Amino acid sequence: MRNFDFKNPTKIIFGKNQIENLSKEIPKNATILLLYGGGSIKKNGVYEEVIAALDGYNVEEFGGIPANPEYTVLMNALTVIKEKKITFLLAVGGGSVIDGVKFLSAAALYDGDEPWDILANRIRIFEGMPFGTVLTLPATGSEMNSGSVITRAATKEKLPMGGPGLFPAFSILDPQVIKSIPTRQLANGLADAFTHVLEQYITYPADALLQDRFAEGILQTLIEVAPKIMKDTSDYAAASNFMWSCTMALNGLIQKGVPSDWAIHMMGHELTALFGIDHARTLAIIAKSHYTYNFESKKEKLAQYAQRVWGVAEETIDESAKKGIEKTIEFFQTLGIKTKLSDYTDDYKGTASIIAERFEKRGMTALGERGNITPNDVKKIVEMSY
Repeated sequence: MRNFDFKNPTKIIFGKNQIENLSKEIPKNATILLLYGGGSIKKNGVYEEVIAALDGYNVEEFGGIPANPEYTVLMNALTVIKEKKITFLLAVGGGSVIDGVKFLSAAALYDGDEPWDILANRIRIFEGMPFGTVLTLPATGSEMNSGSVITRAATKEKLPMGGPGLFPAFSILDPQVIKSIPTRQLANGLADAFTHVLEQYITYPADALLQDRFAEGILQTLIEVAPKIMKDTSDYAAASNFMWSCTMALNGLIQKGVPSDWAIHMMGHELTALFGIDHARTLAIIAKSHYTYNFESKKEKLAQYAQRVWGVAEETIDESAKKGIEKTIEFFQTLGIKTKLSDYTDDYKGTASIIAERFEKRGMTALGERGNITPNDVKKIVEMSY
């Protein structure tokens, strides 16, 4: 196991009706900017719960943060933050809203001319405006980590950012909100969380026995609850385990002491930026190609995954590893997620070259857990996903 430091300062408030405790977590003299997405919180009752819990506070609102948090929209929110002298941000939504608020947390204190530089220049954030979250869509784990991904439609870019200053102060997780989530978004959440674990697990053995078991436990839980939650969103037991698994998949715990990949996400981000494909679905598009292309360096963990998570009978490493890839793609497909780029667009020719050129230009020339995936490799992987 590798050396590591681990600190996660986010307070989790989990369970039924926990939104009513919101006021206990925010300074009484705070001027709050409440941020949300397309307005679903005003249909499912969450908005009313939040407003009731914030009675007595000075609250401003900003809605309309899109599914891939868009830079131009967020800059409008930043104007509100400065004009209204906001001191605390509250994200009420899923990963996109929370990611957008993390950017705003950093941008509110940024003294440069162009906040996009935070992303373009990979500026690590050590201090941001304080914020909390009320999670309405389990998927990204953004409610308990310090990472964010922002889209800029004008340039068709989607870039990550983060740093220790961007952990939420608290996150409220009430599994009851799942009752109102559409099937497509539930499928996305399951696939997103599942791939988050794979990115930290399907690398190479590092003698991190407990970390492997943590990862396998999250994967098995997602597999177990997926059909239950897709069938009945009012199943509170399934909803609870789904929500907590998504949080645990990317709160930093399972990546400590082990190598991590994240190449699937980097390629997937480009497909979202270029075609507007749902984030989780881009991961499903890239996964098979990535694991097949890098089979030799990943086959030990792929075989372990197949045997421990899917119950594949012990065969040769190669046979088990191949079945691990097959089982993964089958899982995505049972969620109704298509796994080829050509399933989403007819305009895919040349995509691989565009993505490879972008990676080369940005200096992203050593991806993967071994740092050996070059832009040329990226081109081949993306071509295999057509």
